[in-house]
Amino acid sequence: MAVQAVPTKGNLMNTKKSLALAKVGYELLDRKRNILIREMMTLIDHANAIQQKIDSAYEEAYIALQTANVTNGFCEDISNSIPYEDSLKLDSRSVMGVEIPILTIGEHQQHDFLHYGLRTTNSAIDKVYNKFSEVKYLTVELAEIENSVYRLADSIKKTQKRANALKNIMIPKFEETVKFISDALDEKDREEFSRLKVIKKKKQKDAAFKKAKEENQEQTA
Repeated sequence: MAVQAVPTKGNLMNTKKSLALAKVGYELLDRKRNILIREMMTLIDHANAIQQKIDSAYEEAYIALQTANVTNGFCEDISNSIPYEDSLKLDSRSVMGVEIPILTIGEHQQHDFLHYGLRTTNSAIDKVYNKFSEVKYLTVELAEIENSVYRLADSIKKTQKRANALKNIMIPKFEETVKFISDALDEKDREEFSRLKVIKKKKQKDAAFKKAKEENQEQTA
């Protein structure tokens, strides 16, 4: 990897600061990734449990519908009396900066009000209504979980990419630059030390020569 940096103490300090910041950034991204993975795995386990419930609920609901069709005749007119569901609301919560959806739906109101008459229906219709209401609530819950898992997986992928860039590119680059500048400054210090040592020896030699010359002049005077 080519290092292009002027070997000065100022550049060395700045590069060390950048290296320390990159390492902190990597640690934070790694921690974020681990938290998101734990959250996603928890939701996946929950989704699997909900999927089993919803499969069973659908099966029971359609069996109940067949029974109702047999005992009460086809239920199309009765089904038209059930109003459309419009109580679904969307909110969100944040997990390490990732917006996770929260879906809520109105509570079951069958015990307070029936949308079909009791004179022309039987208990099989009640069972169908209950079973498909259960399917509705489970479907909303599963949709919330699956969407949350998708968003978490996407964020984990992006976080992993940034962490890898810091770990495999930026941190090694800064470390190499620090080594390059440190080696260059050390070599410069050694050269300066050698130069000063030579100058010192020369001064000592000149001083000794001057002293000897003065002593010689005194003896000849």
